This record gives sequence, structure tokens and C-alpha cells, in this order.
Amino acid sequence: MKDPKNVNILDLLPQRPPFVMVDALVYFDSTVAKTVFKVCEDNLFCKDGVMEETGLIENMAQTCAARTSFKQRFADDGFGTLEVGNDAVSEQKNDIAHGKTKIGVLVMIQSLEIKRCPLVGEVLETMMTVEEEFFLAMIVRSEVQTGGETIATCKMKLLLTDKIPAG
Repeated sequence: MKDPKNVNILDLLPQRPPFVMVDALVYFDSTVAKTVFKVCEDNLFCKDGVMEETGLIENMAQTCAARTSFKQRFADDGFGTLEVGNDAVSEQKNDIAHGKTKIGVLVMIQSLEIKRCPLVGEVLETMMTVEEEFFLAMIVRSEVQTGGETIATCKMKLLLTDKIPAG
């Protein structure tokens, strides 16, 4: 399996600057992914030196997207291990082989707790843990820390669409 630290984050996310809220995927295993992100003054979600709540939520969602894309493209247990028995699976394996992954859609946020918003200059360390994963849906728990302090947590449900990002 490829080391996630060696993968350009833009190869994993459908978002493009200035809407990218993750700098790097730094850890991946079968149930956990971790990203880092430095909050910069010119961030779309920053106002008066503080990143707004929507930026934190987007950071958590993009951590999930980075994990899903990495799993599809590089993990030993990704979708590439599916048995080729029908056209849909064959097409999906072909898309993955050409660097295309399915887009995830956030369909539910539950138990969102934001203790405080991060300040410009702080580095967010976001961890998501898969609680359930079935077919093209997953339920995850996300936690955002900075300097060892947990500043946000939530539970999310995501679905993979049959859409592939253009490009």
C-alpha cells in the first residue's frame, strides 16, 4: 500500500483551491484516517482571525473524502479488490485504474459539538473513524484537535455517488 503522506491531497479531493480545507492525509488504516490543515488568514471561512464553524465541518467532510479516495485508489482492501463479475464493477475498477474515484456526499451530521473555532495559524489535526461501512455508505465519527485540544466532534453519514469528478 502506498504511504498516504506521499500522495498530493489534490489527487484525493474533488475540491479545488480556494475550497480545500485539508493540507495532507497523514495516516490511513482500514478504519481510521488523519489529516492536517493549517488555518491561514486568506481562508474562505476565516473572519477577523478566526475560522468559522462551516470551515470546521468542511474540514471533517474533506478528511472523509481523502480517506475514501485513498482507499479506492491505493489501499489493499479498497474497491480494487472487488470480484469482476459485472459491467458496473468492471467500469468502477477501470475508473480507479485511471485515477478517478467516486464523489462522496454528506447526507447527515449528528451530534455536532464545536467547543471553539480555530485561530489563524493553528494547525488542525482531524481524525475520522469508520463506525459502519456498507456498500457505498458509511457512518463516521470525526474529531478535530489543535495543540492536543479537542475543538470539534461530530458523527456523519456519507454516500458515494455514481458520479466521477470531471478532469
